[in-house]
Amino acid sequence: MDKEPIQVEVGDGFRVITLNRPESLNSFNQAMHTALAKALTDAAADASCRALLLTGAGRGFCAGQDLADGVFTPGQTPDLSQAIETNYNPLIRKLKQLQMPVVCAVNGVAAGAGANLALACDIVLAARSAKFIQAFSKIALVPDSGGTWFLPRLVGNARARALTLLGDAVSAEQAEAWGMIWKVVDDASLMTDARKLVEHLAKQPTGALALIKRALDVAGQNTLDQQLDLERDLQGQAGRGPDFAEGVTAFMEKRPARFTGRM
Repeated sequence: MDKEPIQVEVGDGFRVITLNRPESLNSFNQAMHTALAKALTDAAADASCRALLLTGAGRGFCAGQDLADGVFTPGQTPDLSQAIETNYNPLIRKLKQLQMPVVCAVNGVAAGAGANLALACDIVLAARSAKFIQAFSKIALVPDSGGTWFLPRLVGNARARALTLLGDAVSAEQAEAWGMIWKVVDDASLMTDARKLVEHLAKQPTGALALIKRALDVAGQNTLDQQLDLERDLQGQAGRGPDFAEGVTAFMEKRPARFTGRM
């Protein structure tokens, strides 16, 4: 029996989702797409799940699409737009719509759709040996999975153009320096640090964090006036939640807050 392409660990208030095709650097085949979509749906439906950690098994995070999985057949013209519409676009949308913080621990290479999967997460930690590669141009393709949207916003237009047109690898240290990711850590401490972070986030006011994500996601397309109005509306919603009262009470009583995560 084949091993499961996705492993899910249910922790105390969080889940760890591990891409589990290490023999192919966790490249996507149809089975992994299906399993990852289900894992994200299950996490979203679990009221006790307040944070998510995404990582890869073995020596790489994700090498993008498995080109041996029926994507290309010699002598035939593929319709790659169908694969994007069926698998990758729903994956990125589902990930971005999660009402909880998503941490990504990048171990080793993150290439093609794998790189953009990582960039779709809220907080990215990378092992010092990790590399991010927009490999699409190497096989005469266009970045997908949100790459042309994420990169200009993270590293600026000039760097985004060079990275996508050249397909050069970016080291973890360079990715951190450019603001592509949050932090580089030593390889040996990657999962320890990532688990500490997701365990911390699982105890925070999840509803308020979801509102913060919502505000940041639209900030780049709003005018200042529109963003000020959105902040007003979201702050009103946050203030009506039980975690605001708990946070203020805990601050006044000089004790740690016991957030429920609910709005």
